[in-house]
Amino acid sequence: MTIASRVLMLLCLCIGFYVVPARAETFHTCGTVIGSLPTVISSQGVYCLTHDLNTAITSGNAIDIQTNNVTIDCNGYKLGGLAAGNSSNAIGIHAGDTRLNLTVRNCGIRGFEWGIEFEGGSGHLIEDNRLDNNLYVGMYVYGENNTIRRNRIYDTGGYVAAASAEALIVAGDVIDNTISGVFAANTTTSLTGIEMQGPNTVASGNRISGLAITGAGNGLGIYAENTTMSVRDNVIAASAATNGTGILGHGATDTICSGNHVFKFSTAINVCKDGGNNVSD
Repeated sequence: MTIASRVLMLLCLCIGFYVVPARAETFHTCGTVIGSLPTVISSQGVYCLTHDLNTAITSGNAIDIQTNNVTIDCNGYKLGGLAAGNSSNAIGIHAGDTRLNLTVRNCGIRGFEWGIEFEGGSGHLIEDNRLDNNLYVGMYVYGENNTIRRNRIYDTGGYVAAASAEALIVAGDVIDNTISGVFAANTTTSLTGIEMQGPNTVASGNRISGLAITGAGNGLGIYAENTTMSVRDNVIAASAATNGTGILGHGATDTICSGNHVFKFSTAINVCKDGGNNVSD
């Protein structure tokens, strides 16, 4: 490290600001390269992609994690399932309900019925991924002590004859994610940006737009479905008047909403204790 860079680091630390570079597993830290799909991971360790991978499977899992303490770092490369068509029942990355401490980062996941499905467990981290054109649910992460942050989830929906679609269904903290475009094939649709299922969790700094409600359908920007939840500093926006609720809480004493901005929903915030600084048009 040069003298100049040392001085800059000290100055940043002194003012309480130091930017940590985004982590990516390199060829030196990656234990195993995933070379084809579908694949099963049965040994703990770090797994990486070195190029885009595609599959035409219409059921099952493109990547099935069957052990604990696994990191998948796609290094910006793609897991593609579009070749299976819009009636596919395949899952991009799957883990069962007893798995612990799984991490997925820097992945592009496209064209599956469920982009990511973790059925339970604990300690999962899903960060810095792009999920687009998944057919029914972009990401489902259940269990406890999970963190879902800085993901981009675009154009979720289109499963044949389905009347609903959800970008995120999460039991965990949901922080700084961008959701744009949720739609369904049916003419009367029920669409959700974020469904929070875990108690004592936070939805903060998320940006949700493009719930494409049709017919007599209904949209939910954020649905806080459990107790003692905090929903704060989120932006839920529609470009035109939209039937639905920007933020729906679990109860007037179970959910606290503060600092949220909601645009053009027929109901901005409902069943949520007002923590202040909420704004709607």
